Amino acid sequence: MRAQTVAVKQCEGKLLWQTILHSSGKKLLAKGHMISQEDARMLETEGKNEVCVAELEEGEIGEDQAARGVAIEIGCGSLEIRSTSAGRAHLLTTETCCVLVDDELLKQINCVASVVIATSPNFSHASVGSRVGTVKSTPFAVPKSQLELVLSMVKQSGPVLQARPIRTPSVAVLYTDPASGERARASFERIMWQRLEGLGIKANFVLASREEEAALDRSLQHLLRVKPTFILIASTTAPAGPGDVVGRAMLRAGCRIECFLAPVEPGNLLLVGYKDDIPILSAPGCFRSTNRNVLDLVLPPMLARYRISGRDVAGLGHGGLLS
Repeated sequence: MRAQTVAVKQCEGKLLWQTILHSSGKKLLAKGHMISQEDARMLETEGKNEVCVAELEEGEIGEDQAARGVAIEIGCGSLEIRSTSAGRAHLLTTETCCVLVDDELLKQINCVASVVIATSPNFSHASVGSRVGTVKSTPFAVPKSQLELVLSMVKQSGPVLQARPIRTPSVAVLYTDPASGERARASFERIMWQRLEGLGIKANFVLASREEEAALDRSLQHLLRVKPTFILIASTTAPAGPGDVVGRAMLRAGCRIECFLAPVEPGNLLLVGYKDDIPILSAPGCFRSTNRNVLDLVLPPMLARYRISGRDVAGLGHGGLLS
């Protein structure tokens, strides 16, 4: 990129190298602004004969084109791109989504000079029109070779950011207590309703059961038949492990245990299992509180029908200290 002084009559379609001020000190045009025909007429009216503009050299791409080009390639799902001035392009959601981020690829790209990407946190919930990512390039121009490097990294590894839509989820809740499931329901239902409402959903199927292996198995089998997006087990007791009554009932219902224990505080005693493609989740204690806990981290991807793995849960440790 080089600077060049040109006549105002020849500046249309070029980038300003320097900010142009009125004699009063008021900014007329900002550095990096693409000069329009109207701008050129205004500059003539202000008595400007020449302006300093930026000229692309061979092997360079303009900042706005570079930012938009990267933004188009790094995202997938329910997204639209909105370009702004000064080499920025934003990724906005077109429907309610869960944001999935490839953290390692994001770091690799952000180590490349000339372009950086900022995103919402992995697994975050985003409403329609939310900005979930921004690409920023260096001022004026980006070397074509560096842009090609970024695009090749995405081509090899996949998107940096996915906006996975949340469409008509159905939620099943099983309240359980050693004495009476209704006791658990009375304790948890209000807070459960508040948490789900905050995500724009509600409990579609609700059962209460005594916390006994056979009784829980029957309740789980009943809920599995309606094929919900996921099942939440709200228990009043804290398990010592997947071998306790809730875990045994899940196994008896045909589930595969994915993981037990999460590096999240509050929410260490998370138990996740799957019956085919339906996740079943137990997080004792977390259903009692409206405070942010492990449920707020894992519910958005589950709503988007993303299959949470034990590795995904292990990755929650970075930032997992919630209170």
